[in-house]
Amino acid sequence: MKSSLGLLGFAIKSEFSKRFPKLASRPSIEEIRAILGSPGLPFEIEQVVVDGRSIRSWKNAAPSMAALLEGTLEFGDMDFILYQDERLSFTQHYRRVAAVAHQLIDRFDIKKGDRVAIAMRNYPEWSIAFWAAAAVGAIVVPLNAWWTSDELEYGLKDSGTRLVFADAERLERLQAIESKLPLLHTVAARCETVPEGMATIESLWQGAAAGLKLPAVSLDPEDDATLFYTSGTTGFPKGTLGTNRNFCSAALTMPYTGVQGILRSGSSLLDLIALKKTPRVALLTVPLFHVTGCHGMMLGILSNGGKLVMMHKWDPVVALQLIEQEHINIFTGVPAMVRQLLDANDIEQRDLSGVTNIGYGGAPAPPDLLRRVKAAMPAVGASNGWGITETSAGIATNSRQDYADKPDSVGPAAPVCDVKVVNEAGEQLDRGELGELWVRGPNVVKGYWRNPEATAASFTDGWFHTGDVGRIDEQGFIYIVDRLKDMIIRGGENIYSAEVEVALSGHPAVQLACVFGLTDEVMGELVGAVVQLAPDDSVSEEQLQQFVANSLAAYKVPTKIWIRNEPLPTGATGKVLKKELRAYYEKAG
Repeated sequence: MKSSLGLLGFAIKSEFSKRFPKLASRPSIEEIRAILGSPGLPFEIEQVVVDGRSIRSWKNAAPSMAALLEGTLEFGDMDFILYQDERLSFTQHYRRVAAVAHQLIDRFDIKKGDRVAIAMRNYPEWSIAFWAAAAVGAIVVPLNAWWTSDELEYGLKDSGTRLVFADAERLERLQAIESKLPLLHTVAARCETVPEGMATIESLWQGAAAGLKLPAVSLDPEDDATLFYTSGTTGFPKGTLGTNRNFCSAALTMPYTGVQGILRSGSSLLDLIALKKTPRVALLTVPLFHVTGCHGMMLGILSNGGKLVMMHKWDPVVALQLIEQEHINIFTGVPAMVRQLLDANDIEQRDLSGVTNIGYGGAPAPPDLLRRVKAAMPAVGASNGWGITETSAGIATNSRQDYADKPDSVGPAAPVCDVKVVNEAGEQLDRGELGELWVRGPNVVKGYWRNPEATAASFTDGWFHTGDVGRIDEQGFIYIVDRLKDMIIRGGENIYSAEVEVALSGHPAVQLACVFGLTDEVMGELVGAVVQLAPDDSVSEEQLQQFVANSLAAYKVPTKIWIRNEPLPTGATGKVLKKELRAYYEKAG
């Protein structure tokens, strides 16, 4: 299958393009969708029946992850993955994946529907293991590389994993629990010493024939394909069961939203052809075991012939060096990472002018972040977005001029996604009203793995209850104000912690803010906050309270603000660990 941008360029240059009406200088969302979704274009939409329900889906999405991988052969010897001094081309990647896939069947008897887990940090081998497991029809289980031995034991037992690929750090943790998992096969990756009799992933691809193809396994769009675990902020993590359709849909949703942002900013359809000539080089700053890294970054680069530059771990100084040396033009992370990058460059003074796409999400963005991004990277088209594990990453994207006009929105939903706002009874609310956001589409997973109670509580007739509180304006732009569970109720008044975090982050001394409810016998809850100050800055609690009071109502002003210079604890994706901070500071008093 050709890349979506390649097909788009072909269609625009063909006779078919004469049928397009001339777009206005800034076309509406509806006009863009009508044109890009025309028959014959890669973004054509069709109605399909999934689980007895009719939904919109990308007509040209690959029918399976194996088919999607086959399409990467068109990129040949172009670099796909760069890690430190290693480079892996698309051809090399495909050959190794094919060899490992055959070994999974021939050596380990992995069958369609078996679970194959990956427990490692971002290495090139992560991608090889992922695609090899998918190619044989196994359900791929990306495990959190930060998990302890007990947590890994839970994930492996809950998923019923038969084989796990593990790097040296994870292998050590697995060895501590090997007696509890007697039927588990383990394949080592990046290990200096390997237990006797254990296979290494390198040995699985060594000696493979150059023309080796993927195993012949019958795969359909609705076949189970992935099992990503949620962060587990309450109770045990839940496995989200995704299909080939869920995963492959993201390969078209992401480029579509990019094209939409460019057209909404005044460029023409013909200008888009130049995109195909510009190599996509992305810096991978987030873990592949989360959908942002796997769907949002790895898949987006692989399906469009780009280069993925991996880091051993997040380091803003190293990131700056790589941006300059590898001519990186795509950077994605949480807002805190973007700010750290800009702060580090105040000292490093690297050339960031080549960055043309920078995106962030997952946390409130400080008001001054877009201004700082544009000052350091004048050619950049900044974007914000919304996506979660249960929706296979992307739901909506707000980019370029739309983002500048509506910086507090996450943008309109992708054309294959339906989004509605509902009240506590599940009844749809009018435009502009606040409620819980529900989503349906080809990206919404089947449910929670072997957990019918949780599935019934979060999925209704194909709609996923996101747990996000928001509204949709008259133009279809979505605004997220908070998580339902993070909302603070003070004396009957709803306070959205994200709103207070944005207000605190607007202070020049504040680098990062975390807001949560503090138990109070009289009011029920009070607003508490922890802030991390920028290096060499200082500010008092009273000064911050007054600063917030200048923009928010008095009842939203934090009653208690803890100030610290050391970094706030964050998870693998860079999000602040709010639950842990609340427990610590409530106890501290």
